[in-house]
Amino acid sequence: MNSLNLHLAHTRALTRRHFFARAGLSLGGLALGGLFARNGGAAVSGRAVAAANPLAVKPTMIPAKAKSIIYLHMAGAPPSLDLFDYKPKLNELHMQPCPESLLKGQRFAFIKGVPKMLGSPHKFKQYGKGGAWVSDILPHMAKVVDDICIVKSCWTDQFNHAPAELFLFTGLQRPGNASLGSWVTYGLGSENQDLPGFIVLSSGGSDPSGGKNLWSSGFLPSVYQGVQCRTSGEPILYANDPPGMDRASRRRSLDALRQLNEAEAKLYGDPETVTRIEQYELAYRMQISVPEIFDISKEPTAVRESYGAKPGEGGFANNCLLARRLVEKGVRFVQLFDWGWDMHGTAKDNDLVTGLPQKCRDIDQAYGALITDLKQRGLLDQTLVVWGGEFGRTPMNEARNGSTFLGRDHHPNCFTMVLAGGGIKPGITYGETDEFGYNVVSDKVSVRDLQETILHQLGFDARRLSFPYLGLNQRLIGPTEEAQLVKGILA
Repeated sequence: MNSLNLHLAHTRALTRRHFFARAGLSLGGLALGGLFARNGGAAVSGRAVAAANPLAVKPTMIPAKAKSIIYLHMAGAPPSLDLFDYKPKLNELHMQPCPESLLKGQRFAFIKGVPKMLGSPHKFKQYGKGGAWVSDILPHMAKVVDDICIVKSCWTDQFNHAPAELFLFTGLQRPGNASLGSWVTYGLGSENQDLPGFIVLSSGGSDPSGGKNLWSSGFLPSVYQGVQCRTSGEPILYANDPPGMDRASRRRSLDALRQLNEAEAKLYGDPETVTRIEQYELAYRMQISVPEIFDISKEPTAVRESYGAKPGEGGFANNCLLARRLVEKGVRFVQLFDWGWDMHGTAKDNDLVTGLPQKCRDIDQAYGALITDLKQRGLLDQTLVVWGGEFGRTPMNEARNGSTFLGRDHHPNCFTMVLAGGGIKPGITYGETDEFGYNVVSDKVSVRDLQETILHQLGFDARRLSFPYLGLNQRLIGPTEEAQLVKGILA
């Protein structure tokens, strides 16, 4: 044992937990035997043993409308003015100098000087019983407007990608906090003990700007961290047995590790040791369950075609179909990230005329199919589906360095989110922005409000859902009481 390990062992030996353990009140034993108890257990050497399981199903704080959530994040922030927030006045002012009133006291990520106003190059029509305005580049989303709620009045105080994503998903604009998915699995557990409670899928060729912090467990036990899976090839790297080790050998190895970890947990009461026990057991169970659930070739051809999904390939369509399969199997939180929505107009692939329609083609059919599929299976009522980005885009053309492509800069003042299922009122448009799509003029919805509303639909009191860390009861919605439930969108 090196000197660092000796010092760590000595330090642990002096802890309060060690004193209580020696005094006969073993906190580690209590946590292992009672707090994390589950019914049944994994098969170990032909016998059943109880497994400590922090992912066991837990009761809700308040009546829940949703049992699970599928969160579709369009990383880079899609331009609402070209998708849902129709502004005839803005089209009239296309390529005219921006009014000074919109520039005074404002800061932008890239816009310099006096920019020109930018109308949308795409056509809008009204759809559904509520007459929601939807762009012609989202024809499949237009078909399901009677099943969704379009919230046009969201706003944030962050205007760079990583801080805005971190704020949206963890409640803090810098790394360190627990993500929304981790809070949900911490509070509710998972209904499928052979799969992680929080699964992350990505498409678009890159992870979001906020990186893996967006599905981190932060200060929560690491068992609540999101598990990132691949939709082609081996779903989870390093989960399978290495060459030369069969399943029986792996089981014997885990039995030995378990005994050592249980002794460690009993002696020192470290919750991460308890977490480690469950993570090993979950990985063992996942070796059988994950390949089966990720094999979309078992879906009927008509279902795959409705999503545009193709076995053996990655992409947003496959991820949407997998999301439905996962919540159907009891996974609590499925997070889909699709990268590439940062439409600055610096090149053809990120302009409004070519780049944006291509991104819409990537996701539109699959989104419509997901809503329809969930509804047909009776799952939409119990599954909250959230779609959107981290902030909005300006009603002015960015024209960075004299670019001739059309694009929009970052804009925190207003953006659109789309929610469906899980007790959300369907077929409505909520909130309004001004005639330029620059500021919210009615029914403002902050990021904190959105977080509180999502938690509420899953059965949480956002003010009581907390975890002690650094001397505070940490919460997703932060330490203040500013978050408000968005009652106007609740069924």
